[in-house]
Amino acid sequence: MMLSSFFYLAKQGLGNLIKNRLMTFASIGVLTVCLIITGVAGLFTANVNSLMEYLRGQNELVLYPQEELDELGLAQLDAKLREISGIKEIEYISKEEAMERMKQSMGDKAYLLDVLEGDQNPLRVNYRIVLEDVGALSQIVPQLQAIEGVDNVLAPVELSDVFVNVHKAVVCISVGLVVVLGFVSVVVISNTIRLTVFARRKEINIMKYVGATNGFIRMPFFVEGIAVGLIAGVISAGIVLGGYQLLLMNTSVFPAFWSDMVTSILLPMDQIWWMVLCGFLLFGSLLGSVGTATSVRKHLKV
Repeated sequence: MMLSSFFYLAKQGLGNLIKNRLMTFASIGVLTVCLIITGVAGLFTANVNSLMEYLRGQNELVLYPQEELDELGLAQLDAKLREISGIKEIEYISKEEAMERMKQSMGDKAYLLDVLEGDQNPLRVNYRIVLEDVGALSQIVPQLQAIEGVDNVLAPVELSDVFVNVHKAVVCISVGLVVVLGFVSVVVISNTIRLTVFARRKEINIMKYVGATNGFIRMPFFVEGIAVGLIAGVISAGIVLGGYQLLLMNTSVFPAFWSDMVTSILLPMDQIWWMVLCGFLLFGSLLGSVGTATSVRKHLKV
């Protein structure tokens, strides 16, 4: 196809958007809604993946020794802890340091704990233990609990299992949404273009009889479908990214500890905006082209 013919056919396809304004608006609206829901599901899945990576990075547990242990008993306990393979780091935390860390986690509300200083400090001596591999959590915890002098071991074993199951469910639901909404979008665009094709069926028949190729006839409709997908992609990307930016800006409403954790989990805007925009444009144009192909084929058979 010559370049001049290509531009002519592309112009005809873009002109069809204006001629069929009502159906074009309906197609863009429905496709935008589908892309927004798909995009939200995709971003949710991506952030759940980020959460899982964050949890894998929090491969630590807290061990509380028995309160009656003296310095010698704590030293012996420390030595036994370091004999266990799979432990990356062991940190002893005194009662005073535990209180200081709690104050830091409370941010500007830390003054509420001032009454618990000194002898009123209810916190206990503990060990912060970092594992080399969070997958070994369920094997190492029983070994720690079996050591003489250990009172309790706090480890998020069950919580990790819950998050893994939630992650699998979210991924399955997101994939299902993409498939269902993609099918709906193809049907809507296909019906829209089918109306345009039906209105021009006589013209298409005449073009076929005088020797026009299928590609020559398809091109304007193909451009129309692609244009609808790209417009919907830009609109939906703007809405989704705008909403996500508002979410990122409002993480400060959480307490200091939770705000820091949420900020570390949520994917930053500069990391995802181009992926979201490109994904919407590619997915929208793909749906538009597929909808075009399914609606034009029947009328080319004369």
